[in-house]
Amino acid sequence: MRIAFVYDAIYPWVKGGAEKRIYELGKLLMKKGHEVHLFGVKWWKGSDVIEYEGMFLHGVCKARELYVDGRRSIFLALIFSIRLFFHLRSEKFDLIDVSVFPYFSCFTVKFVSLINRNPIIYTWHEVWGDYWYQYLGKAGFFGKLIEKGISKISGNNIAVSDWTKKRLVEIGVPEEKITVIPNGINYEEIASIEAEGEYSSSGLKGKLNDVIFAGRLIKEKNVDFLLKAVYILKADYPQIACCIIGDGPEKSELIKLSIKLDICKNIKFMGFQDYPSLIRKMKASKIFVLPSSREGFGMVVIEAFACGLPVVTVKEKYNAAQGLVENGADGFVVSLDEKEIATAIRKILEDPQYCNEMSEAAYQKSKKYDWNEVLLKLENIYEASG
Repeated sequence: MRIAFVYDAIYPWVKGGAEKRIYELGKLLMKKGHEVHLFGVKWWKGSDVIEYEGMFLHGVCKARELYVDGRRSIFLALIFSIRLFFHLRSEKFDLIDVSVFPYFSCFTVKFVSLINRNPIIYTWHEVWGDYWYQYLGKAGFFGKLIEKGISKISGNNIAVSDWTKKRLVEIGVPEEKITVIPNGINYEEIASIEAEGEYSSSGLKGKLNDVIFAGRLIKEKNVDFLLKAVYILKADYPQIACCIIGDGPEKSELIKLSIKLDICKNIKFMGFQDYPSLIRKMKASKIFVLPSSREGFGMVVIEAFACGLPVVTVKEKYNAAQGLVENGADGFVVSLDEKEIATAIRKILEDPQYCNEMSEAAYQKSKKYDWNEVLLKLENIYEASG
C-alpha cells in the first residue's frame, strides 16, 4: 500500500508521543513493503521532500515556533492546513492517516479525499471537549466546535486508548466507528540500552536518581507540583535526586521555583535528550512521576514501565495516562496535589522490597505494548479501509 501520514510535527525534530507513534509505525510499515509518506512542517534544511530511514518526508511549509505563549500556534496550524492541500492534492495514496490534532488539517484531508478518492483514517490522540475553555478561555467555544465538527465528518476513527474512545463516544461518535490501537514501544531497543552511571545496575541503592520526569515543559505537565513534592520529601531525604528531562516555555519559571524552594542541588534540569540517553536515565532512576493534567495516552508511562520504573500519575479528567497505571501494583494514581504526590513517592522509597515488586509488575505490563503487536492491529484496519 501507498500510505500517507499527516501531522505537522515530525520526529525526531519534534519529540512527543504522537510524533514517535508515526515514526515507529512508519518504519515498520516500510519494512513490511509499504510505501510510507509523512506530510508535516519542514523542520529540516535542504529539499522540501527527503528520504529518511526509508520513509518520504514532505515539508509542507516553513518551520515556525510550535508554541506561542505556552500554547500550540494557531497560525502555524492554519498555514500548514492551507499549504497541505497543494502538496497532498498532487499525490495519490491508497490511504491517508491524519492525526486529528491540530484539527484544521483534517478538513484539508477530507477535501483532498473527495477529489482524489482516498480513504481516510482519523487518529485521535486525545479529545478535549470542555478542556478547550481552560486552554483558550471564552475562545475555547470555537475549539470545541471545530473538534465536534471533525467528529461528524470522521467515518473511520482510531483512538489511541480506551480513555480516548470513551471521550469520542461522549461527543457523539458511534462506537462501531472507533477502533482502539494503542501507542507502543520498541521493546528490543529499550532492553538493549544500558542504564547510565557506573553503579546504576547494582540495585535500588545504586540508582542515580530517586525520581525522574520526561516531557515537554508546558503548563499542563504540572512539573511545579513535582518540585513542591521534592521540597516536602527533602525533610526526610536531604539527598533526594530528581531528574527533569525536557524543554519548553515553562523551564525558566521552574528553575526559579527550584531556587525559591532551595532544592537546586536536588533537581537536575537535563533538557531534551536523544532516545537512548532518555532510556539510560530512566533505567538509572527509581520512580517515574507524570503529574500531567492532559495526556491522550502517555507513551512515556509505557517506556518507564519497560525500564522497570513504578509510575506516579494524577487523577485528572483529561489525563489518559492514569488508565495505564494499576494503583498500588505498578504505581500510584493520586490527586494533583504536592502532598499526595510526595506521599506516593515516599511509600515506594521507604520500602525497597515493595519498590522491586512494583518494578517487576511494571516491566511485565510493558511487554504487551511492543510496536510489532500494535502494527498487526493497524495493518488489519488499513487493509479493511484501503
